[in-house]
Amino acid sequence: MFKGKYKIPGPKSKELLKISDRYEARCMNQQAPIVWDYAKGVTVTDVDGNTYLDLTSGVLVTNVGHSHPHHVACIQKQTGRLMNCYDFPTPERIMAAKGIAELMPKHLDRVFMLTTGSEATESSMRVAKRYTGKFEIISFYGGFHGRTGMAMSAAGKTGTKKRFGPLIPGHIYAPYPYCFRCPFGKKPTSCKLFCLEFLDTVVSAASTGDVAALIIEPYQGAAGFVFPPDGYLKGLEKWAKERDIVFILDEVQASFGRTGKMFALEWDGLRPNMLCLGKGIGSGVPCAALVAESRIIDCLAPGEMSSTTGGNPLSCSATLAVLDIMKKEKLPENALKIGKYMLGRFKKFQKKYKILGEARGRGLVMGLEFVKDKKTMDPAPDITREFITRACKSGLLVGSVGIYGNVIRVAPPLVITKNEAEQACDIIETVLKSFD
Repeated sequence: MFKGKYKIPGPKSKELLKISDRYEARCMNQQAPIVWDYAKGVTVTDVDGNTYLDLTSGVLVTNVGHSHPHHVACIQKQTGRLMNCYDFPTPERIMAAKGIAELMPKHLDRVFMLTTGSEATESSMRVAKRYTGKFEIISFYGGFHGRTGMAMSAAGKTGTKKRFGPLIPGHIYAPYPYCFRCPFGKKPTSCKLFCLEFLDTVVSAASTGDVAALIIEPYQGAAGFVFPPDGYLKGLEKWAKERDIVFILDEVQASFGRTGKMFALEWDGLRPNMLCLGKGIGSGVPCAALVAESRIIDCLAPGEMSSTTGGNPLSCSATLAVLDIMKKEKLPENALKIGKYMLGRFKKFQKKYKILGEARGRGLVMGLEFVKDKKTMDPAPDITREFITRACKSGLLVGSVGIYGNVIRVAPPLVITKNEAEQACDIIETVLKSFD
């Protein structure tokens, strides 16, 4: 079904892309030259009738799969009742907040419903500044927290903020443990988490003594699905607590089953002071949330922070449907099982194919880092772009991420079956062979 050789773009896609070039801003990314028409589960069909396996989840959004019947039914029902309400609570908003809070560690007991991940991260930093009375924020090389002003200023990735300066003052950047490309030239087996130890050096050199918070992703998405070594995040949490620094965990991408647990914090037993949620929370419907300790977020008076469409009943109905589906269909467990199979296949590919420098991941979020040479580890963004095109022609949708644009992201909807995963891995191997 997915192994035919498609000629892309097809005639209808080509026509629509021509109109897009004429009228749409060109600031958005285009991974492959096709135009999506409709989707179901893990299958996407373009306007020319070509069918693909989707390993993107629409950029890690559609966790419950495309057009899940229960998700669709809840959204359709809500559109006929009420779609937006700004200054008044609704049953949907209240119950969505309750549903999220009940899944949290007990200390995270307040939920602020929002619309986008950028809003969630931006809000977390604003709350931390108000609560502490300080203004500095520590973030990490390669980090991505959104494209609004403060979120962009916290970015450790040049592409997010290039030529958009000046940035908001008070942002301090520290190395993230990207072990495949360690900035210190160390090995994870012997470094003893040197990058964590180095944090004190960073702060002593860059801070004025007014550190309010640090914000970090449990794995770095935009930097190339980079996972820290065991013990790093818990050690970082301890480091922040000892220095009375608010610990913000950005799970906009990592939450709602993506890593094989409902929330990535569960892997290390983390207890952040604030947690940022988004993407999979609405599974295609824009929604986000900031979850915080009441002792921290209660520093704000009523009306001091809000969002025009944040917590709207349509988005909250979608979130409630996602929570139902996650529980009933055990999607985090499926992500763990299928992810283990896929990563196992990818590790074998890593040993077999010269362009694949590293395969890494957890659950259904995996990165395939392409290199020109395994000895020099020079990044291979050109190969990565060509891989995307060849995969698309073979019926598989993937995208690229990474500081160097040389990492293929593998992040299918969490409803993917073993058979679909096998087909996807087979196509990936066929495309890898074509580069030999």
